[in-house]
Amino acid sequence: MEEKFVRYEASMPNGRGFHPGVFALANGLAKDGRLSAEDWASWRSANDHYNAAYADPSTVDESVYDRATNPSAQSWFKRTAAHLVTGVEFYTDLLHRYGVGWRVLYSNDPGKVLYEDDVQIVVAPH
Repeated sequence: MEEKFVRYEASMPNGRGFHPGVFALANGLAKDGRLSAEDWASWRSANDHYNAAYADPSTVDESVYDRATNPSAQSWFKRTAAHLVTGVEFYTDLLHRYGVGWRVLYSNDPGKVLYEDDVQIVVAPH
């Protein structure tokens, strides 16, 4: 049976001991000025696409990603959201080109659900 959820994240934990998702990793490259002009434009376009394609859970519930309330919150795509999962390849390719390690995880039960909509869940991992 195929797992219901998929997450793309850093292969190594950050300074807080968590594995940021690939969107956060790519945003970090852009914020740090590490992207070429062409990659920055492509990253901006991809982010704009995703921002328009589905809801940011924190706009529905501000506490979802609050570090004091939910310090380990993780976003997972529903595998049924193939139109969004397919586009993640842009981010994984970008990270690969800039030497940022990432991994993909699959699960039927990644944690306590804090938020859910038609394409994603945010969980506090087990």
